[in-house]
Amino acid sequence: MIAVATPGGLLDVIGRSATAGSWLTVEQDRIDAFADATDDHQWIHVDPVRAAAGPFGATVAHGYLTLSLIPSLTDGLIEVGGTGLVVNYGLDRVRFLQPVTAGSRIRATSTLTSAEPTSQGVRAGFTITVEIEGVPKPALIAETVVLYYAS
Repeated sequence: MIAVATPGGLLDVIGRSATAGSWLTVEQDRIDAFADATDDHQWIHVDPVRAAAGPFGATVAHGYLTLSLIPSLTDGLIEVGGTGLVVNYGLDRVRFLQPVTAGSRIRATSTLTSAEPTSQGVRAGFTITVEIEGVPKPALIAETVVLYYAS
């Protein structure tokens, strides 16, 4: 875990990383629910029979589903005291490197790559790497930006 007493403390820990201790299983029902929510019912996501004969040997999670799990996967990795509000400020770069097949387990590593004071608090950049258990190549790498408002 990366822990600082105030948002300003992030400036002193640039370069630190934290990895989730637990894995999240990406089940087919989650993939199906995401397909319903986004109207993306491509067969590689929702048709286990056809997908078994496809390029990945099974259905795969949508890249955006894996990306949307970042808040859950990184929960508890960064603790910033003295904040009144923490908001997602956006993404600078995202790369989907390896498909997440249904039933796979994933977890994240978060590395603080930047922190700069603003008139509202501190804007921090993180590189998030989502790994798949037993697979050498990560599922995705995303550069995220978070704004920590001081309380």
